[in-house]
Amino acid sequence: MVNTMGRLGDAFWRAGAYCLHPRVIALSLLPLLIAAGTTVGLAYFFWEAAVAGVRGTLESWLLIESLLRWLDSMGGAGFRSVVAPLLVIVMAVPVVLIFSLLLVALLMTPSIVTLVAERRFPTLERKRGSAWWQGLLWSLLCSAAALLLLFLSMPFWLIPPLVLVLPPLIWGWLTYRVFAFDVLAEHASAEERKQLMREHRLPLLSMGVISGYLGAAPSLIWAVSMMAVVLAPFLVLLTVWLYTLIFAFSTLWFAHYSLNALAELRARTVVAPQAPPVLDELPSPHTSTLLPPAL
Repeated sequence: MVNTMGRLGDAFWRAGAYCLHPRVIALSLLPLLIAAGTTVGLAYFFWEAAVAGVRGTLESWLLIESLLRWLDSMGGAGFRSVVAPLLVIVMAVPVVLIFSLLLVALLMTPSIVTLVAERRFPTLERKRGSAWWQGLLWSLLCSAAALLLLFLSMPFWLIPPLVLVLPPLIWGWLTYRVFAFDVLAEHASAEERKQLMREHRLPLLSMGVISGYLGAAPSLIWAVSMMAVVLAPFLVLLTVWLYTLIFAFSTLWFAHYSLNALAELRARTVVAPQAPPVLDELPSPHTSTLLPPAL
């Protein structure tokens, strides 16, 4: 347990130091530009329609409409104007988060893994256990499962303790499944990758959960006040930038830990010498046996 914590801590501080590397900073710009540009573009074309659709849906529900009327009578008329935009933001943030994660996994992870391997493990053999399309398919399947879990768990977010537990756990599971696969895709064989993900499941999942809590932190920007709706265009850019930085750090953390674990796995894997063939001690029926002369 102590050795595992030491490995996690060593990979953690190395990941933080590598975040300041010029190559990592340069690599983070492309996912940031793509994610921010896509998010702002979609908001520009579909924001008003999405808000109108959510508002119409809420007003068609008798219970919600009665609650809003009661809030109006209690002096909370301003809440009616922001509830629909807030709901749109709540539903959009998980999509933006997963989109940012996929961009980092596709555009940054291969270069980051190469950087870590060149600097720390230059002699580590690349066995290429999976093709790029397998990593992409794996990431898409895991992301779809995470999105489904998020939307199914949203009603439980109204319970204060669970909103601090469920989303980070789901993000942690997704981060663990995506990054652990991607950082080992180039250097590990399929058998080595499966063995490492099985033997190090708990440390990798712990790294994913911590990354999940870090990834959930930017979402708190939207909970500061209702002014978040007014400042939405600027907060979207800030949120995407924070997501990109956090996922870049997570990639480095997984790369340092996983490649080190792979190097140790290969170091302790000793090919046992083949035993010499065992000769049959019984005489062959086709071989004549000399018997001693009878006395």
